[in-house]
Amino acid sequence: MSMIKKISTLPTRSPALAWAEFIELTGIEPDRLRELVSLGWIDVGGMEPERCLFRDADIYRVRKLERICCDFELPVVGGTIIVDLLERIDALERQVRALHGFEE
Repeated sequence: MSMIKKISTLPTRSPALAWAEFIELTGIEPDRLRELVSLGWIDVGGMEPERCLFRDADIYRVRKLERICCDFELPVVGGTIIVDLLERIDALERQVRALHGFEE
């Protein structure tokens, strides 16, 4: 139970993040983020990068991408391929566990 009284007149916090907020949370360089958007790796719904909104889930993906690129000295395209493959492996492992009755 919350000790803070809820005020129904306040708007709900949006899960979408603005350009500057996303850069601050991920630590990514603006040019690198523009590159990811132009590659289509981060979906912004066809908007200009500086005016688009990002999803919370993309924070984790971009941080993972940055770590992989830095650790293995990879170009962005190579890092995006690895992150995509890791996500596919994770999804397949969850499906296998579900099929065997070991749901999370």
